[in-house]
Amino acid sequence: MTITMPETAPLPKRTARRTRRRMTFDTALGRALLQTAAVIAFFALWEIGVRVGWISAFLVGSPSGIFSLAYKLIGSGELLSDTYYTLFEAILGFVIGTVFGSLLGLALWYSVFVARLVEPFIVAINSVPKIALAPIVILWFGTGLVSKVALSVSLTAIVALIAAYQAAKDADVDLQSLLISMGASKHQVFYKAVVPSTLPAIIATFRINVGFGLVGAVVGEFISSQRGLGHMIYTASSLYDLNSVWVGLFTLMIVGFALYYVIDMVERVSLPWKQSSTTHQVQV
Repeated sequence: MTITMPETAPLPKRTARRTRRRMTFDTALGRALLQTAAVIAFFALWEIGVRVGWISAFLVGSPSGIFSLAYKLIGSGELLSDTYYTLFEAILGFVIGTVFGSLLGLALWYSVFVARLVEPFIVAINSVPKIALAPIVILWFGTGLVSKVALSVSLTAIVALIAAYQAAKDADVDLQSLLISMGASKHQVFYKAVVPSTLPAIIATFRINVGFGLVGAVVGEFISSQRGLGHMIYTASSLYDLNSVWVGLFTLMIVGFALYYVIDMVERVSLPWKQSSTTHQVQV
């Protein structure tokens, strides 16, 4: 008896081409090209809509007007000065709030009684919109640099505190028990087990707090300021100058992207084992 096996059909060429095309764009350069193309297409469609008359330049602005105004402001140094002022406020508030909140959240690990005692107050403070505190902060600290930094601290500190406290509570209990059985003190358990396990959560909070730091600085400039991107956006919106508003908003986006990638570099340097563990992903 002869059994004839069916011939194996070759893979369709179309599938192979799709796979090669996907692998071509699934690189850092390929993704950058696609992102750049998406941005160019967005502004091109926007400009075409304005010129054709589908979009109102008065209500939305136009890319050509935005770019020409940005070039003018950069040449005069006004945009760079405002960006530096807002960036300094945001970074200072981010550093102070994140460091203070993280240390306080980690310190709550030492006493379960104190942690349970202050936890309702933490939840209550977190439930209050920090933007509502802006007028009070301005009255307390004035209209200068301190009030903007204080607003950034109020936004970033509570987020860092909650993240650090939750990460400390979720630290590996078995490892802590092992260290205690080996004669380790509470301080040694804290530094050898709790702190290393909370570092990924704390550094991940940096990504969120970068945005909150910018929000605090800009809101403070909205209320009372003579400089900064927030002051620029608020003044331009009062005069219905949409191009200036978009220049300020796009500048804030660029600053946010830059700070985000700085945090990403910090994470890569401080937690190389985390990066290596997440490099390989299952492709479906």
